[in-house]
Amino acid sequence: MHCGMTGAELSQSLHRPDIGAGRDEHSTDFFTCALPGVRMRDHCGVCGSMDTRMRIVIPIHSFEPGGVERVALNLAQAWRDAGHEVVVVLGRIGGRGPACVPDLDCWRIPTRLGTAHWETPWMIHSLHRYLVQNRADVVFYPGNTYAVVAATIRLLMGAKTPPAVLKVSNALARPDMPRWLRRPYALWLKLQGRVFDRLIGLSEPMSREIAALTGAAPDRVVTIANPVLTRQRLRDLATLPRSRGRDGATRYVAAGRLVAQKNYPLMLRGFARCARPGDTLTIAGAGPDRDAILRVVSRLGLTGRVRLVGHLGSVDALLAQADAFVLSSDYEGLPGVVVEAPAMVLPVLATDCCASMACLVEAGVTGVLVPPGCEHAMARGFVAVRRMIAEPHRARQLAARYEVERSAERFLQAMAELCGRAHQQAGTVLAFPARLALARGQN
Repeated sequence: MHCGMTGAELSQSLHRPDIGAGRDEHSTDFFTCALPGVRMRDHCGVCGSMDTRMRIVIPIHSFEPGGVERVALNLAQAWRDAGHEVVVVLGRIGGRGPACVPDLDCWRIPTRLGTAHWETPWMIHSLHRYLVQNRADVVFYPGNTYAVVAATIRLLMGAKTPPAVLKVSNALARPDMPRWLRRPYALWLKLQGRVFDRLIGLSEPMSREIAALTGAAPDRVVTIANPVLTRQRLRDLATLPRSRGRDGATRYVAAGRLVAQKNYPLMLRGFARCARPGDTLTIAGAGPDRDAILRVVSRLGLTGRVRLVGHLGSVDALLAQADAFVLSSDYEGLPGVVVEAPAMVLPVLATDCCASMACLVEAGVTGVLVPPGCEHAMARGFVAVRRMIAEPHRARQLAARYEVERSAERFLQAMAELCGRAHQQAGTVLAFPARLALARGQN
């Protein structure tokens, strides 16, 4: 099927002069994005018949920076390498994107409209259009923010909704939530327990939390380690040259979006209480709270000692020049950068902000855990972590739990089992009419 638009016309509609047209193995129009290795499919659909491979569909808002999206793309590449058909339903191309995007088939609806400010409704529209026009064996929702997309798709498609899997990327328990929101939020979590056929927890404590708060049956909650690092990246981080600090000063590093959840003011106040002359704190990340954070830096007299370096495509060089990594979040799921730090044998200071954190940071061995929101504890943590000497073997052993290859296989097993049940149920539904028609033919 052809959409009736030339590659040049679609290039103009995407405001990207570097996008051209081509053909894939299905002879369906697709478009090659300037990001390396990504093939963009137009909204005319993808043909294909049911075979032994699964067709896994992954909705992603964009290639803008985000740990959820990076993990999803790593999984997608691993599933594709394992022989499955993976389609990324993409909301928009805009944004700086990751440094390297895997060779994946991406499908989108070309539009001249900017969709960044209403990305969730646009994602719902795009995914619904794709699922109406194309077969999907399973839809993989890569993080909590996509739960509303899944719920709406279930409402729109009813019994025709493909099996849905959610990777729970953030803590469901939210003690910071205003009291008036807690009851609606509890109901929303119970709804998620019904919407998703599988809920993936990133640690055993996290899975217990999911089961308790969503009311999902135990067989619908699966524990799979967060697939943060590929095997090759683990090796690269282990061999990355580390620089030494000068005059005994400690170089602290933090990375993450500049948003309220990360509670950078707490980090800055803790640093201000205990920093020695020469100690520095570098924060990598972009977000709406940047100006507010700079005001805190100025008010605490930390100008020149605290640097905000913006978003980095890779934090490797930053970690290689650091003596300790710091996380001050109020809540998290299982933050990937807290896996990257031990891979480089970098001690971690982190708030105990989620059920998974004790699995990530082995207190006294690979890092220091402090209570969320406590300035005094954070200050003591800064002192404790700079005195630590991480154990290389233990730190790398911990990081290896979060290999993409190992987790990708576990995800495939869970999805294959789910698809098998779905096909079995579909066969059961069709079996009675078929037998009835056969009986009528014999009569």
